[in-house]
Amino acid sequence: MESLKEITQFLNLDTRLDLQAVAVENILGLTNTSKGREMLLSCPEILKQFILLCQVDSQRLAVARDAARALINISGDEAGAKALLLISEASKCHLNQRPTDNLIHVCFSFILDKDNSLADQCSMILSNMTRFASLVDRIVGLIEKADCKWDQIVYAFAYADKYNTKGAKLHYLGPMLSNLSQSEIVRRRLTDRDHLIIHKLLPFVEYKDSLVRRGGIVGTLKNICFDVDNHLWLLSDQVDILSHLLLPLAGPEEFDDEDNEKLPIDLQYLPATKEREPDPDIRIMILEALCQLCATREAREIMREKNAYVILREYHKWEKDKAALIACENVIDILIRTEEEIGVDNLKIIDVPTKYSKKFQEIDEELLKDLCNQLHNLPWVQLLQAIEPKKNFLLGLDHVDF
Repeated sequence: MESLKEITQFLNLDTRLDLQAVAVENILGLTNTSKGREMLLSCPEILKQFILLCQVDSQRLAVARDAARALINISGDEAGAKALLLISEASKCHLNQRPTDNLIHVCFSFILDKDNSLADQCSMILSNMTRFASLVDRIVGLIEKADCKWDQIVYAFAYADKYNTKGAKLHYLGPMLSNLSQSEIVRRRLTDRDHLIIHKLLPFVEYKDSLVRRGGIVGTLKNICFDVDNHLWLLSDQVDILSHLLLPLAGPEEFDDEDNEKLPIDLQYLPATKEREPDPDIRIMILEALCQLCATREAREIMREKNAYVILREYHKWEKDKAALIACENVIDILIRTEEEIGVDNLKIIDVPTKYSKKFQEIDEELLKDLCNQLHNLPWVQLLQAIEPKKNFLLGLDHVDF
């Protein structure tokens, strides 16, 4: 502790560069271990200084990069993310003041700065901090207070290769959006019909070059599908979310002309080389999104008219993952029933017996094998209710040994 207090004096912005660089490098090394990160949390002044050091001029870029790397590691723990958020919330700096100790504002401003060399590191910090559900609303509050433009954030993400002149990929904005879309405010921003932000996200459901980016966007779309009021708009030709969700589940199977004509144009006559989404977690999220879209009668009828069943039928024959099979069967079980059999317009308004809610919450990979047949026989309406908006896979970096 004494040595940490001593090193703090070398973290000031006006400290001689060589001394500052050594001090930052030593603290970066501490962040590689849980004990080191825990020790740093007892010195909030160091955390604050590291936020400030991210903003030093280009002559000290190595120092800024090491400071950002340390913040990535610190934000990978919930305690570290909370400490950094508290500093940001307590900041007395004006929104446009630089340097500032408001890390959320720093990260978003760097991401939106086309010439910033730390944009990727900032997206990783935000990906880590937003993965803790208890912090999401507070972070959203700071974003809203800063008047960040969601269309600009999504634009930077969608066109990162052309947007950032320093080569930032911004892949981790995907899981950040997934995490933040647990918030109703963020879902409302992403489905703003005047800006059509969602259209820039849809193509990344099939993005082959980054599992992080692809998984993050699928998680975002899944969360968006929890808002029933948007279902008909999402399923309309204006958005056509169904085609984008079904395409990763589709394979090279050939259908007869009658079945093909009912399918959306992007799902017709797929090539023999067509491959399905390789990651089971992403496939499950897609199926959960489809299940949510089955909530209302009008939406179900649209999905039947667009022949979603035939894609799911062939996918079910291919799938080997038990959790994904159950998720697929949940959707199929709803689509193959008539509306008379279902007997209710909106499945979301049905109360779920506590015994079923608890049962679904307790399911994990070890129990799937034993419970598969049992769960398949439960009333299918409970299956829809069992899924709640939650954090998705690939939510952050945790810690990286730099």
